[in-house]
Amino acid sequence: MIRRPSLYGAVSQIGTIAVTLLGLLVLTFFIGRLMPADPVRAIVGEDATRETYDQVFLALGLDRPIWEQFLLYLGDVLTGNFGTSIRTGKPVIDDILHVMPATIELATFAILIGASLGVTMGVIAAVNKDRWPDHLVRVFSLFGHSMPIFWTGMIALIVFYAHLGWVGGSGRMSQFYIGMIPDRTGFLLIDSLLAGDMDVFYSAINHLILPASLLGYSSSAYITRMTRSFMLDQLGQEYVTTARVKGLSRNQTIWRHAFGNIRVQLVTIVALAYGSLLEGAVLIETVFAWPGFGQYLTSNLIIGDMNAVMTCVLIVGVIFIGLNLLSDLLYKLFDPRTR
Repeated sequence: MIRRPSLYGAVSQIGTIAVTLLGLLVLTFFIGRLMPADPVRAIVGEDATRETYDQVFLALGLDRPIWEQFLLYLGDVLTGNFGTSIRTGKPVIDDILHVMPATIELATFAILIGASLGVTMGVIAAVNKDRWPDHLVRVFSLFGHSMPIFWTGMIALIVFYAHLGWVGGSGRMSQFYIGMIPDRTGFLLIDSLLAGDMDVFYSAINHLILPASLLGYSSSAYITRMTRSFMLDQLGQEYVTTARVKGLSRNQTIWRHAFGNIRVQLVTIVALAYGSLLEGAVLIETVFAWPGFGQYLTSNLIIGDMNAVMTCVLIVGVIFIGLNLLSDLLYKLFDPRTR
C-alpha cells in the first residue's frame, strides 16, 4: 500500500517531464522556423549562386513537409545531434559545453550574494514593518530592480575599475594569464586551484566579483520582496504570539519558527532566480566581455545561426525543468509533511 502511491507519483512525474520536454521541442522547432533569418543564406552567404543555395536547401531537408522536418529534428535531438554552428564550424553542443562553465561560475556567485542579501533584508524589512529599516530596504531593492543592468555595469566599471582600481576589468582574468593553466573543467577557479596557480585564481576572483555582485544585487531585489511578503504573512499568525507568550526570545520566534515556515517557499524563489541568472546574464556578459552562454546566444542570434539559437533555447527550458525538480526534492528535505 505504501509503494503504489510512490510508484504512481514517480511515473506521473516522469510522464509530466516527458510531455513538458516534448512541448519545449515543438515550441523551439517552430520558433526556429518562424524566425526571419534564412538558415540557408546564413550558411552559403549573400553572394552564393542559386544552384548552391538550392543544394544546401535540399541538404537541410527544408523542401520536406513541416511535420517531417520536425520528426527529423526530434530524431537528431534524441541522438544528441544539435547541428553545427555556422559561426564556429563546430558541433553546437561542444560550443555550449565550452561556454556554459563561465556562466555557471558567474551565476552561482551571483545567487549566493543575491540570496544572502535578499533573505536577510527581507526578514529585516518584515520585522520592522513601516519603520525606517523597512523603508530603507524597500528603496534599496527598488533601485536594484529598476536600474538597467547594462547601465550599472558600465558605471561600476568606470568607478571601481577605471577610477579606483579595486577590481579587475573585462573578461574572466587578466590577459597576461590567458593560456597559463590547462582547461580541465572549464571552471576557471577550479582549474587554477587544480594547477596550483594562485595568481590566476586571485585574478579570476578579482574579475568575477564585480559582475557577480551586480547580478546578485539585481536578483536580491526580487528575493527581498518575496521574503518580506512571506515573513509578514507568518508574523501575523497566532503561533507567533503564542511563542512569545511562552517566553521565547524575539530572535527565536523570528528565525526558528517564522523563518522556518517559509524555507520551502524560498527554495522555489531562489531556484527560479538562479535559472534566470543562467539564461538572462546576456547584458552583463556583454558589458564585461564575459565569454559565457549569454554572449554565445547573442552573437549567434545576430548572424542568424539557428542551430545554435534553437539549442540554447532548448537548454534554457531544460535548466528550468531541472531546477523545478530540484525544488521538489528540497521541499521534501525541508518539510517532512510533503513526503
